[in-house]
Amino acid sequence: MYRTHTCGELRLSDAGKKVTLSGWIQRSRDLGGMTFIDLRDRYGITQLVFNMEVNAALCEEARKLGREYVIQVKGQVAERENKNQKLPTGEIEIIVDELKVLNESKIPPFTIEDQTDGGEELRMKYRYLDLRRNPLRRNMELRHRMAFETRRYLDQQHFLEIETPYLIKSTPEGARDFVVPSRMNPGQFYALPQSPQTLKQILMVAGYDRYFQIVRCFRDEDLRADRQPEFTQIDCEMAFVEQEDILNTFEGLVRHLFREVKGLEFGEFPRMTWAEAMKYYGSDKPDIRFKMRFVELTSLVKGKGFKVFDDAELVVGINAKGCASYSRKEIDQLTDWVKRPQIGAAGLIYVKYNDDGSLKSSVDKFYSEEDLKLWANAFEAKPGDLMLILAGETHRARKALGELRLEMGNRLGLRNPEVYQPLWVVDFPLLEWDDETQRFYAMHHPFTSPKAEDIPMLDTRPAAVRANAYDLVINGVEIGGGSIRIHRKDLQNKMLRLLGFSDEEAQRQFGFLMGAFEFGAPPHGGIAFGFDRLCAIFGGSESIRDYIAFPKNNAGRDMMLDSPSEISREQLEELYLEIKKPKE
Repeated sequence: MYRTHTCGELRLSDAGKKVTLSGWIQRSRDLGGMTFIDLRDRYGITQLVFNMEVNAALCEEARKLGREYVIQVKGQVAERENKNQKLPTGEIEIIVDELKVLNESKIPPFTIEDQTDGGEELRMKYRYLDLRRNPLRRNMELRHRMAFETRRYLDQQHFLEIETPYLIKSTPEGARDFVVPSRMNPGQFYALPQSPQTLKQILMVAGYDRYFQIVRCFRDEDLRADRQPEFTQIDCEMAFVEQEDILNTFEGLVRHLFREVKGLEFGEFPRMTWAEAMKYYGSDKPDIRFKMRFVELTSLVKGKGFKVFDDAELVVGINAKGCASYSRKEIDQLTDWVKRPQIGAAGLIYVKYNDDGSLKSSVDKFYSEEDLKLWANAFEAKPGDLMLILAGETHRARKALGELRLEMGNRLGLRNPEVYQPLWVVDFPLLEWDDETQRFYAMHHPFTSPKAEDIPMLDTRPAAVRANAYDLVINGVEIGGGSIRIHRKDLQNKMLRLLGFSDEEAQRQFGFLMGAFEFGAPPHGGIAFGFDRLCAIFGGSESIRDYIAFPKNNAGRDMMLDSPSEISREQLEELYLEIKKPKE
């Protein structure tokens, strides 16, 4: 028996017991006549005591041990003289009378502490060491709990967990596929699923009216903190439902997770149309933990000789309450911030509403104080407020102002990760136009149903058609999205033609789904949650990497496995492949 107890289990009530513990050495302290070792496992830390006067040989042996050695000890639980109230085991220690080294360890390349000295790349290379640290252990425990509670809730709602294949057919929509060559079918390829979308729709045709899966998905796309080439979804589909049924069911799931995992209760989640989100927040995933909604000034500011405003399609701003005290240097820093290529604004106009009631702006040459008072009224500004204004083409101005709003939220401490504000965004556009390719693309995917009342506009005003689609947003992060699906073959064919598919291409790519629709497809819809993102939000983090046991870096590389890597010529020949290296 390697252990009778874990390193986080023993308490003062266990004093006098003979116990056996196993774990890793967190740290050791040699105090002359005494040596103390902190022994760590997944469950906690227990202090071990070696006394030179009681057993000099054992104490000498303990002094030779290094960090991260794996050891087993036997001894007696005793009350600590100097208690450590920061540890659950801090009232006891183990008086060791037997020591066994189970394995030695090299000196770790970084300290295995909560606040480590290791950089991200180094920690990813030695991920098995990083995972020993408490912050990552807590993240993995949170992820486990989230998955467990998800399954528990969906089981209670009569969902079946059904696995779908990882080797499927490549489709051209969405991100790039990861492809897998088939040795048995030379020149042909599988694709790893970007999502089980068509397969879960087929399960609805098959009569499994409530399906879910916590499933691995794969997308060959550019990466950032909240993206990975392989990620996990809570993937769900329901038959004989309308949008309201899905929103209620999965709002219930998120409420359940908040209650069971975070101990938080929520009422009904607010809802906002996509058009409202873009108009008032410049984003389809607005952070509504703070207000600072957009105010449009276009009709108020034109015709005064200020060319920037006169030529603008939209003039729009936000009211940063209490910020009129910003210095010119601070405002110049904000101006430089919005001019960065990532934001793309040409400049920033400001109006200070001073404490004495006067108004001071960067465009006083063109606008009187009476003009500025009209602006202040539109903003519902009070003395002490600072109005920040952008102008330009509508979409770009809103997007830039949305970024500025988030930046001001950060600077003013309004984006507390311990405060949660869920939001449903509904009524997305069905289609988006791409000027480069001169064609429409599905904003969600080709199987999303248009709003029933908008279907006639598919032939006349396709850009105005709204989708029967919805996203769940928490704290400005899109957590999940879904839609009611097209379940009639004629409407699905029309949608594919609108997206530029010929009948032959549609049959080649989606013939299996079109064929299934000929055998009684029920009305159905679903949703998928980004499970990694959901875990990160619950953990109060912006990055999903620390909630994935073995993540990739920004280049899509696994630093621990050194993957991707080259394969042998023999393997390439078996797969009928020839690799051409890029030119220097």
